[in-house]
Amino acid sequence: MLLSDFEITTIDYHTAGEPFRIVAELPMSILGATVAEKRMTAINDEEIDGLRRLLVSEPRGHADMYGGFITEPDDGGAHFGVLFWHKDGFSTACGHGTIALGAWAIESGLVAADASGLTDVVIDVPSGRVKASVHTDALGLVTSADFVNVPCRLIAADVEIEAGLFVDLVWGGAIYACLDADRLDADRFSSDSSGDGLAVVPGNVNELIALGRQVKAALADHPLTRHPDDERLSGVYGTVIVNRLGTLPGGELHQRNVTVFADGQVDRSPCGSATAARIGALHSTGELAAGQVLIHESIIGTRFRARVLTETVDGVVPIITSSTHKIATCTFVVDPRDELVPGFVLR
Repeated sequence: MLLSDFEITTIDYHTAGEPFRIVAELPMSILGATVAEKRMTAINDEEIDGLRRLLVSEPRGHADMYGGFITEPDDGGAHFGVLFWHKDGFSTACGHGTIALGAWAIESGLVAADASGLTDVVIDVPSGRVKASVHTDALGLVTSADFVNVPCRLIAADVEIEAGLFVDLVWGGAIYACLDADRLDADRFSSDSSGDGLAVVPGNVNELIALGRQVKAALADHPLTRHPDDERLSGVYGTVIVNRLGTLPGGELHQRNVTVFADGQVDRSPCGSATAARIGALHSTGELAAGQVLIHESIIGTRFRARVLTETVDGVVPIITSSTHKIATCTFVVDPRDELVPGFVLR
């Protein structure tokens, strides 16, 4: 089947500024008994991957676009499954996308809103089974959603990847390298620095992208980045670059981050799975007290509220709260005369 043979309709959301493009009805089937198996099929299937590239590439998308294909769940315990994707391929987890999917499931009528005002939407993703607990008001309108992730844990602390550059490796549904930007020599990484440390601000975005790529490259094939149970989940997915901002008057821990994932993509939100990873790391070191909330701020100033929900033998289960909003319904077509198919990425 050629891309020009069909139209593709998407429902677009943003969660704290980060886009999420939902494809509810696929024009092709994706083989696999589980969502994790379907991900491997999608990676290796030219037609499925071609659809991803069509929707993420310019002129229909952009270098920082994110989205997901709705699939069957692994079994009857979930409402549906999803294959997350970005400009470089298919990811194993996506917190901001899970929050958007929870709202979409309620607003589309796929899952009926509970009269209590809190409805659990259960979703199978490549890294496991997650949940979006969706809050609705008296009129049934979605007000926010809680992302409940798989158990998260610190893998290793203070891993020196090159002289003077240390990271914590953390599992948050994907493997992240967390880097304390306050400890950096700003002159080494930014031409526009003031004082010690590298500020996570829009003016430093190019330097932050370069640093994120540098960290990921340095950890390629590192033995600590191998998943102990599933090789498909191995490797560093992204770098979480953090400024610690102290404690707010209400007692919440306040931090700002930018997550640079895949090949230089910048998460506009505080990043759901990276926030989950931070919860795992901060709980392990004792920096986040029992019951304490982490206010995790993004590079553009949007915020997630996160805390430990429960503790398990595999780590802590985080709960992360954010608003999310539908922004568009789009129908994409391909003109058979168009030479820019599936498109291009300019960065």
